[in-house]
Amino acid sequence: MCGMKPELVVALDVPSAGDVEPVLTRLPDAIRWYKVGLELFTAAGPAVLDLLRRHGKHIFLDLKLHDIPNTVAAAVRSAARHRVDLLTVHALGGRAMLSAAAQAAAACETPPRLIAVTTLTSLSDDDLKEAGIDRTVGDQAIALGRMALECGVDGLVCSVHELERLRATFGADPILVTPGIRLAEEQAGDQKRVATPEDAVRLGSNFLVVGRSLLNAADPRATAKSMLGHLG
Repeated sequence: MCGMKPELVVALDVPSAGDVEPVLTRLPDAIRWYKVGLELFTAAGPAVLDLLRRHGKHIFLDLKLHDIPNTVAAAVRSAARHRVDLLTVHALGGRAMLSAAAQAAAACETPPRLIAVTTLTSLSDDDLKEAGIDRTVGDQAIALGRMALECGVDGLVCSVHELERLRATFGADPILVTPGIRLAEEQAGDQKRVATPEDAVRLGSNFLVVGRSLLNAADPRATAKSMLGHLG
């Protein structure tokens, strides 16, 4: 992915398909990527993916697939039929699951690029310890990231705080997706590892995911333009 221009991805954290078009009309056409997560996909299903396609948008389907290998491979094939561009799997599913997902994607006519989640941005080192994981968040991202990339996954989700280390370890090729993007004056909310667009771009993020900062802004269009201005 060396030389790839960073992209802003709007997280459609809305409760229904009827809330999507108002978001699209409030934001600049220059935003090409939209993320559909569990809330919206559970409410609206694949129809919301078709809606975004009709508007000419790229789709990041963020379901964090985590199940037995055959089930995840089948889900990857189903997602590919809806022409999603990015699709998340959870690296904790293990090597067999990740390999099955990568093989399924590669065999699709329009393969989605697979992005592995290593650690949610809502989690801290203390949270991992409580779950019985002795690694730090950073070490967990490296260990699971290495396994995912070895299995043929295209990239990783990480917080901005792991970006520099991941780039130094894995080089320029993997796609790195960073949620938790906030403008400097904003509160972190329920995400513990957040950063500004400037930080994310400087450290090598390919896709900067932003949700509430835009959806709840007094002037979403102006806020979006400000963020786009940091992408170079």
